[in-house]
Amino acid sequence: MIKGKVLIGPSTFGAADRAPLDRLQQAGAEVVPNPYGRKLSTDELRALLPGVVGLIAGLESLTREVLARSSLKVISRCGVGLSNVDLKAAEDLGITVRSTPDAPTAAVAELTIGALISLMRGLPQMDRDLHEGRWSKQVGVQLESKTVLLIGFGRIGRKVASLLKPFNVRLLAVDAALVGTVEGVPVLPLVKALPQADVISLHASGETEIIGEREFDLLKPGVFLLNAGRGGLVNESVLCQALEKGRVAGAWLDTFSREPYEGPLIRAPHVILTPHIGSSSIECRRRMEMEAVENLLAALAESGL
Repeated sequence: MIKGKVLIGPSTFGAADRAPLDRLQQAGAEVVPNPYGRKLSTDELRALLPGVVGLIAGLESLTREVLARSSLKVISRCGVGLSNVDLKAAEDLGITVRSTPDAPTAAVAELTIGALISLMRGLPQMDRDLHEGRWSKQVGVQLESKTVLLIGFGRIGRKVASLLKPFNVRLLAVDAALVGTVEGVPVLPLVKALPQADVISLHASGETEIIGEREFDLLKPGVFLLNAGRGGLVNESVLCQALEKGRVAGAWLDTFSREPYEGPLIRAPHVILTPHIGSSSIECRRRMEMEAVENLLAALAESGL
């Protein structure tokens, strides 16, 4: 049996299925829910962490200062990326960090394909028009024969590639960890790949900007841009300018540099914005949340708690 408190970071944890929360309680943990219904701030984390030995983490900023002032033994990230966790600080402090890299793969990849086709055919605009009583047909473009560049060719990037292959597209990839051809997809340097792409889909980790002013200048006019990776990967201000100039024909963003997002893209036409819902399917949430709990319990048991 686990002794101690477990803080739940993600505000929607257990909403689709209470089984992960029940599993924690059955294991003896005192579950501390997120009382704010959103991502926890640094100050809120500091206030909630005293006495907490395990954290089911979302995208909270887990800095060295936060970790050093806690009694945490385990951080179990409910998701893929760990860029919000100071991993060196966790190692120095003896805090085990685990994640659920496999669970969101299919959900994010499926959403990417749906958003891409909706974007290219102008479905959101026509839907809004028809709901407002206007019968305004738009001429879109097809996916077939287009060159699709996947930036980040890990689990999700490769799943997107597999879903795209029946559409008879030309696939390219950019990934700093890979060279040559991977699963039949050529891996190129970013500067060589960008000018060739009709569609760019970002699935990279980390917060370092990949598509900034210099990179937007390399894009083919009329390109479609999608970001299901991290908000910091795309310079949102420069994207607004590129949309205004027509260099980017449309964009879908599911992640933003600051969330909740309130920036100028909310007024931009030909842009689909979703509130970081890549993993928000019932099937994915069930699997990811249960994996996060099992990771947490296993690591706490290993630590002797």
